[in-house]
Amino acid sequence: MPANLLIVESPSKAKTLKKYLGSDFEILASYGHIRDLVPKNGAVDPDKNFAMKYQIIAKNSKHVDAIAAAVREAQHIYLATDPDREGEAISWHLLEILKNKKLLKDKTAQRVVFHEITKQAVLDAVAHPRDISQELVNAQQARRALDYLVGFNLSPLLWKKIRRGLSAGRVQSPALRLICEREAEIRAFVSQEYWSIHLDSHKGRTKFSARLTHYQGNKLDQFDIPDDAAQAAILAALNGQSAQVSAVEKKKKSRSPAAPFTTSTLQQEAVRKLGMTTDRAMRAAQQLYEGVDVGSGGTIGLITYMRTDSVALANEAVTEIRHYIDKHFDADYLPKAPVTFKNKAKNAQEAHEAIRPTSIYRTPEALKPFLSAEQFKLYDMIWKRTLACQMTPAKFDTTSVDIAVGGALSTFRASGQILVFPGFIAVYQEGEDDVVDEGEAKLPPLEVGDALPVDKLYGEQHFTQAPPRFSEASLVKALEEFGIGRPSTYASIIKTLKDREYVNLDKKRFIPTDTGDIVNKFLTEHFQQYVDYNFTAKLEDQLDEISTGKREWVPVLDGFWKGFHKQLEEKEGISRAEVTTEALDEACPKCGKPLNIRFGKRGRFIGCTGYPECDYTRNLNDDPNAPQEAPVVIEDRVCPEDGGQLVVKNGPYGKFIGCANYPKCKHIEPLEKPKDTGVECPECKAGHLIERKSRYGKLFYSCNTYPKCKYATWNPPVAEPCPKCGWPILTLKTTKRRGTEKVCPQKECGYSEVVIPPEPKPGKEEA
Repeated sequence: MPANLLIVESPSKAKTLKKYLGSDFEILASYGHIRDLVPKNGAVDPDKNFAMKYQIIAKNSKHVDAIAAAVREAQHIYLATDPDREGEAISWHLLEILKNKKLLKDKTAQRVVFHEITKQAVLDAVAHPRDISQELVNAQQARRALDYLVGFNLSPLLWKKIRRGLSAGRVQSPALRLICEREAEIRAFVSQEYWSIHLDSHKGRTKFSARLTHYQGNKLDQFDIPDDAAQAAILAALNGQSAQVSAVEKKKKSRSPAAPFTTSTLQQEAVRKLGMTTDRAMRAAQQLYEGVDVGSGGTIGLITYMRTDSVALANEAVTEIRHYIDKHFDADYLPKAPVTFKNKAKNAQEAHEAIRPTSIYRTPEALKPFLSAEQFKLYDMIWKRTLACQMTPAKFDTTSVDIAVGGALSTFRASGQILVFPGFIAVYQEGEDDVVDEGEAKLPPLEVGDALPVDKLYGEQHFTQAPPRFSEASLVKALEEFGIGRPSTYASIIKTLKDREYVNLDKKRFIPTDTGDIVNKFLTEHFQQYVDYNFTAKLEDQLDEISTGKREWVPVLDGFWKGFHKQLEEKEGISRAEVTTEALDEACPKCGKPLNIRFGKRGRFIGCTGYPECDYTRNLNDDPNAPQEAPVVIEDRVCPEDGGQLVVKNGPYGKFIGCANYPKCKHIEPLEKPKDTGVECPECKAGHLIERKSRYGKLFYSCNTYPKCKYATWNPPVAEPCPKCGWPILTLKTTKRRGTEKVCPQKECGYSEVVIPPEPKPGKEEA
């Protein structure tokens, strides 16, 4: 048994490191977090200095046992979890467990940190171990305690006041607020008309256009030509007038490359340029960091650590990049001195680097055969951005020409820009959100006094546009600008908002659901401080100060908890109706009582305040003057609960069968019977799994004895036991990458077997 034991977080990383450290080391993985707060009240005790009660995560207990067994045999233990606060905390938890088991007597247990998985970096880290940084651990514990205190206290309040199963999070809630506020802006937006006036002209064979900027000696603002009549009057005044060049201004401009990637900018560009989600981008980056088998070179980490907000590059990396540029590009592309970038993030740790390839000489094309499609796209983008950041600026010649029409009556301006030297643009150009690329315009050579033909004078009508909804890229950018969360949490924030069905994605843009709107309304009205952007950012700053030892963690928690707990107690008395209903200035067409907007299981709808005596309802966006359909009576069937007549009704989510004696009898059933899969429920063994639809139309499969048995699975079930763990059923999962496969629904099992392989990509079919 080797005397050295090195513990990492993931098994794929363990495989890469084994190659570098050889037979002197045993390498085991913790499989991520190994300990977490007990999932019940009192896990964080504010009365006892925020003492935290931890337990080993059930699915990882076998990994803890394997680590404990290896520690018994080893002499030197190296804790090589990820190089950030979370990684530091995982190492600390491991150490605490090993101390509690009394396994560390006469042994060394130290922390090693590397930001890239290359032989040199790993050997250097192992040669220079250190003690665990308690400041970093405290910062992570404080974050976990804050998230627990918010989630465990605010979520039950949402259950009582709105609906069961909802959750509120310290960082997720301000992010939801951003999306809801943008939606409110869009709903309140009133479009405004305005016009612009243009002149088309030419010189020689070159045509160009100019826009009216000054009229009758005044500079025109956006709404100075408000309508068709105003633009027609200007055109009438200018028609027949001669045009002459009154001024020519030439400038040289340069544009510098963007900084190398941080977690935030990587996520933004992966969404904009590659069409990936933030979640998928981070997964692919993790795989590139942990190591990929590159054939004869073996398994190697291809990029540096992907959770960072630093834009710094190691000196050796810069030297290598400059050498590559010198070798593969003309001399003009290599700056005289290395290019440096300033960190924007207040808490960027200088020891961390930006995300870069571990070697610029590992080109994307050389690695393509060894990478999946997503890994290649992401590596290609990281490689190009890193190379470009050390190249010379792009150079442009810009020309602005003023054209007088009718003497001093009006001035039109034409602008042109020509790229004279591409510099870094030859390799990479940064993407932008919601910007229309106007491209380059080329102007003919023009001199002051040149007479120009007026080929066409015309007006163009425009309307102001509502602000765009957030995409994943622009949301990440906003979260970073507001200081909400940290780069490592952006992907999980977005995933939580989607999983909780607080937001939907439409054309890759976020729209809040009715549930998201109601939750946000409740939190902004009653817990305003805790969804306040500045408050959230200030708390992040305090966590940063804990990590550097400038602040103690318990006083930070205490300061937060006092105000938050007081607010919780004050809000207990709010009624559900206050939160979920909204008065309407409209009378019920059935009984004359006022109508209001209500919130039910399936979202918001309009209902009568006279309920239950009056059962009038309609969809939120229905026309109140449209004739109401009479309920269709179902012949030969009666209500199984009270013997009343069954009728087809129209609800907020389509037609369903209900009892005519509603609201006294609330029996309802779907119009179409759910499809029975014929597969026995693996949990209760009494029911069958039937096909159902979620609130948002997604199919899932659940036991027909619900609510007695709550077993459910998203994928279609197959009546075959899992050959690996023996679970009574398998499910069919279809993805573009892996095709259709049978998978075990028990996540910890991990069994899968391909049934139908993925379709070949276009152009790769066999001839």
